[in-house]
Amino acid sequence: MPTYDTLIRHARVVDGTGNPWIYADVALSGDRIAAIALPDSIPAENCAETVDASGHVLSPGFIDIQSHAILPLMVDGRCLSKITQGITTEIMGEAWTPAPVGGRNTDPLANTLFVLHISQEWQDRILTWRRFADWLEAMEDHGVSPNVGSFLGGGTIRAFAKGMEMGRPSADELDVMRRVTAEAMEDGAFGASYALIYPPDSYTDTAELIEVCKVVSRYGGIYITHMRSEAERIFEALDETLTIGRKANLPVEIYHLKASSPNSWWKMPSVIDRIHRARADGIDVTADMYPYPASGTGLTAILPTWTAADGKFFETIADPKNRARIRAALEGTSPEDDGMGLETRGGPHGIMPIGFEKPENKQYVGKRLDEIAAMRGQDWIDATIDLLISEGQRISTIYFSMDETNLRIQVGQPWIKFSTDAGGFDPAWARAHGPYHPRAYGTYPRVLRKYVREERLITLEDAIRKMTSAVADRLSLRDRGQIRAGFYADVILFDPETIGDRATFEDPHQLSVGVRDVWVNGARVLKNGEHTGSTPGRFVKGPGA
Repeated sequence: MPTYDTLIRHARVVDGTGNPWIYADVALSGDRIAAIALPDSIPAENCAETVDASGHVLSPGFIDIQSHAILPLMVDGRCLSKITQGITTEIMGEAWTPAPVGGRNTDPLANTLFVLHISQEWQDRILTWRRFADWLEAMEDHGVSPNVGSFLGGGTIRAFAKGMEMGRPSADELDVMRRVTAEAMEDGAFGASYALIYPPDSYTDTAELIEVCKVVSRYGGIYITHMRSEAERIFEALDETLTIGRKANLPVEIYHLKASSPNSWWKMPSVIDRIHRARADGIDVTADMYPYPASGTGLTAILPTWTAADGKFFETIADPKNRARIRAALEGTSPEDDGMGLETRGGPHGIMPIGFEKPENKQYVGKRLDEIAAMRGQDWIDATIDLLISEGQRISTIYFSMDETNLRIQVGQPWIKFSTDAGGFDPAWARAHGPYHPRAYGTYPRVLRKYVREERLITLEDAIRKMTSAVADRLSLRDRGQIRAGFYADVILFDPETIGDRATFEDPHQLSVGVRDVWVNGARVLKNGEHTGSTPGRFVKGPGA
């Protein structure tokens, strides 16, 4: 009988802690890393399979702390565009989770941020998920290649107790939120996740957030947030975030830290300084980012959030009397200007809607909003409203709103991690759904190509730490995120000289290159760059489970 299942020989091992790389052989047995030894010190005949890693880096698999793979995994459990980046664990739940279902949250797909066509079987199954853990257990049972875990979506907490109503919760509604949160933490949620520009999350006030987070704190979880503003009011939004962490006594993570408006680019050094000072004062705050100068969300995000009240978004924007009110908000002449607005380079020219589904609107894919408006003989505001009514869905959109100089400043911060803010796709079927943000295909290889190999802004070891152990430690995943004996065998093998992204904004559906082999829980899911079809992913849980 072989002593080990897999022996990876002559690897340049980057262990995920930030330590300098070493040459070593690494043995895997079952779902664990069994041994790390000097090169050639483990006899090959003691191993069922031997893999030559000469010229390659062996590192822990990357952990994506901001994944939107919930629906894509229901379409394709292989998660190809993520596995080929070296991602072995998907952490989901920004704003929305498909469970728990109950209370006033009876149609959990009604207000999802991301639109993807899933089978009727999955749609029916979702309606049976009562507790938070139900959907993650279903993922594992169905078979997925990466490990899966999640925060509890703040919008789901709110919808369960209060639906899509605006306003503060009653005492009874707040008690429901506390109960739902406690149950989810016991089921394995990593904490509560709010995206405070999207309804119904945006209807919460600071006091409500603190009360929910006090429950999260009892279970050792964290508060993770898409802050209320990433532009003109970013200082105020950061202050709110820090206040929640301090008053609820829990760690805070900021999703995709950025200054997303040309008028606010100058604020990023001050934001970074404020985070440094908060940490010096004892507030446990960290952040993550993606390495692109453009964000991606729905075209709906530029409309004021009151338009989604009571779940009547399309009915509201179709009402002629609301159009003037929307126009005033978008032009900045109204105190109700609480949406994303035109926080882009070049106003409407910085907005590129890409997620059109109606045949008559496909002609607009990849064109800028001002160009679309001109084609339609409208101004950009009327074009936006009419296109949303025509489509009856959020219309996935790219916003060119960020500054590369700020990205380069952020990359080197010791408390920054990397994330995709995206789902996992296979170009073979994803192209039919239209363009997408290239971060779904290229985030991690882009960092290793651009900021490590070409620009040398950070070392290979620090980049890997930000992708692995820094995330595992943040999530209290004590046995993943490092090359260490006894840890789960989530490991990847890549060529440091060729790893890189190929996806672009113009042609996003292109897999990255350079990741040769990937193991998840000891099972090989990528071999010589090809997916093996293996689906060994497991439900990973937070500290309250």
